[in-house]
Amino acid sequence: MRPARVTGAVTAVDKGHGMRVGDVTPVVLVAHGSRDPRAAATTRELIRAIAAIRPHVPVHASYLDHTLPHPTQLLSALQAEGHQRVTVVPLLLTDAFHGRVDIPKALDAARRDGLRMAVTMTDVLGPGAGEEVDERLLAGLRRRLAEASTGWDAVVLAAAGTRDAAARGTVERVAAAISAAWGVPCRVAYASAAPPTPGAAVAGVRAARARRGALGGHFLAPGPLYQGGAPSARGAGGGRPAGPLGDAEELARLVLARVDAANAAGVAEGTRPAAASAR
Repeated sequence: MRPARVTGAVTAVDKGHGMRVGDVTPVVLVAHGSRDPRAAATTRELIRAIAAIRPHVPVHASYLDHTLPHPTQLLSALQAEGHQRVTVVPLLLTDAFHGRVDIPKALDAARRDGLRMAVTMTDVLGPGAGEEVDERLLAGLRRRLAEASTGWDAVVLAAAGTRDAAARGTVERVAAAISAAWGVPCRVAYASAAPPTPGAAVAGVRAARARRGALGGHFLAPGPLYQGGAPSARGAGGGRPAGPLGDAEELARLVLARVDAANAAGVAEGTRPAAASAR
């Protein structure tokens, strides 16, 4: 596979600060990808938010589907530029199929195509097994809720949905953390794959006598699943849905925290079994 040309990173390297290839380990974000062009645009906005915090670190976006470059292409291009190490960040809120299987599969494919760089893979952005929900994630969710509505006394946290019970459990833990931190009941809803729908969850909080329920978005970027839950929620009396986390400063700082933790551990992803490498 021909390496993709590396584009889109906003860093001190681009600004003529005298840094050379290899001075700083580049970061590769791996998003799911979407037919909705706003999703890729949102990922680029997140890169700019990260660059505003840490301008000397080159950050690039890649996508598993729908949008180029694919992670294998981008990693090959970075190696061709002379990089010897890279940190990969799954832009995922749960450790479901994409994190456990798709991304390690892409890294394995890159190695078969000649990738020799050391690759360190971070945790996903949601909480891992036995971990508390990161305060930056909660702060980002609260920021988006505050932008959409005020005066709410209950929250419905709408997520994409998955058949993976452990991944759904992660979303439930985020909802429990919201309830504990904000002092309001919080119920989970799913746009696909599992009940309840956002509309059913909104109806549930209203039946529990919430005066004003807010619809939070457990999403990183806009797309069909994010859009899909809003009509049923509005039909049940829900208000304006909160936007996806997108380029929230809190999310950018969470990405960098994951990068720092993975690099401090100093474990190359290639030394671990593919099935376990997302954690």
